[in-house]
Amino acid sequence: MKIAVCDDEEVQCVLLSDYLKEWGKRRGIFTEISCFPSGESFLFSWEEDAFDLLIFDIEMGALSGMSLAGKIRKENEDIPILFITGYDQYMAQGYEVAALHYLLKPVHKEKLFEVLDGMLRRRKPEEKLVFPAMEGHILLPACQIWYVEAMGHDCLLCTAEEKRQIRISMGEMLKRLGDKKEFVQCHRSYLVNLQHISAIARAEIVLDDGTKLPISRRMYREVNEAFIRNYKRHDFPNTL
Repeated sequence: MKIAVCDDEEVQCVLLSDYLKEWGKRRGIFTEISCFPSGESFLFSWEEDAFDLLIFDIEMGALSGMSLAGKIRKENEDIPILFITGYDQYMAQGYEVAALHYLLKPVHKEKLFEVLDGMLRRRKPEEKLVFPAMEGHILLPACQIWYVEAMGHDCLLCTAEEKRQIRISMGEMLKRLGDKKEFVQCHRSYLVNLQHISAIARAEIVLDDGTKLPISRRMYREVNEAFIRNYKRHDFPNTL
């Protein structure tokens, strides 16, 4: 999910980015967050970037968040827009541009999560992949897969809750998940989701829950570069 945050207060941008990253990690959603210090800087990027959610502060400089939303609605009637403000006087105007919701500062993390969860329920469900298992089939979105481990001619599919043996080879899993930017092969027997990596050492990868996976010398550079790209997308928002 690509999210744009437009707020002229850097502290607020950082706070919202941290909340959004935590929400995405908890929900198993690959999130890419871009921050903009003004409505003008956002519009400069709007033509090139396709976002899934817009978060606008209402009280900004020459171009307010409400005016910015009005411009966006002339081109796109469907994209969700969430307003953040220190005053409740703008609520009626928010309805005029079909705002997703309206949150008062200081933003409470739990309330933000509630709004985002509600948005997800109204969205088209993420496509689920079908994996043949020993006792039938497993339907699972790719984002919920933490890593895949080769087991002879089969694989072990590992999520946050369980590990399930599936009747697919590692070669076939590479075909299914290799084109997804959040997955990288770290060892001939392991395919890992970058979203759930917390650290990389010379000989191993550490996941968010403490699980350690081996990393081969041959694949170290590719994995490390992919991890850095992913880290920058999530921890260093773009500021124009």
